Amino acid sequence: MSRVKGKRALVTGASSGIGEACARRFASEGTHLALWARREDRLTRLAADLEKAHGISVRVTAVDVRDRAAVNQAAAELVAAGQVPDILINNAGLAAGFSKIQEGDVDDWDRMIDTNLKGLLNVTRAILPHMVQARRGHVVNIGSTAGHMAYPKGNVYCATKAGVRALTEGMNLDVAGTPIRVSSVDPGFVETEFSEVRFHGDAARAKAVYHGFRPLSGDDVADAIAYVVNLPENVNVVDMILVPTAQRNVYVVDRE
Repeated sequence: MSRVKGKRALVTGASSGIGEACARRFASEGTHLALWARREDRLTRLAADLEKAHGISVRVTAVDVRDRAAVNQAAAELVAAGQVPDILINNAGLAAGFSKIQEGDVDDWDRMIDTNLKGLLNVTRAILPHMVQARRGHVVNIGSTAGHMAYPKGNVYCATKAGVRALTEGMNLDVAGTPIRVSSVDPGFVETEFSEVRFHGDAARAKAVYHGFRPLSGDDVADAIAYVVNLPENVNVVDMILVPTAQRNVYVVDRE
């Protein structure tokens, strides 16, 4: 049974990877969508495919979650259209660079902090008050195993994902007394554009990250998110850690 049929989900970072997989999974369950990402052309093509295949409505907006004014404007348009989301998937995020802290690129640091933490905060601040007012809603933050255990040269990225974990805990406390649920889904190795972005477009280096084992796919993570949001309203998964079978922690991966 789908408990999300006929509801509306807002997915950030929806133009690729986990975000796109979430859009496709929710559409297959009859959920109407609001899709935000920087690459509007990709969103437009995705929306056309999903509307045709599933008969749902899809609202597309080009939004960089780092841009608070743009986030607020897009949220205000949703509210004005009577489309306050029932589900918010805070998926937009990235890793940039892979170096020791003393050798780090401060521009990479800013990109990660501004997207992974401030971007999540911008979107949540714009949407959550309307969920609270409506007394309905579920926020799902996409964290990472990196938020549970740091790894060499992951310093700032790991710190941002540890911050997402803390924000999820804090949000749950802040909505006490309401029916709003707040969850985090924290994947390990997922083969998307993630590593290519981290290595600034070096496709060969990105591919090597997943060599010798079967990583998670975006669809695998979307399945887990769908499980979390489909649970009865008296059930809240605060944190779900999701790894490929070959990965035992952030260090131990069974490679062929």
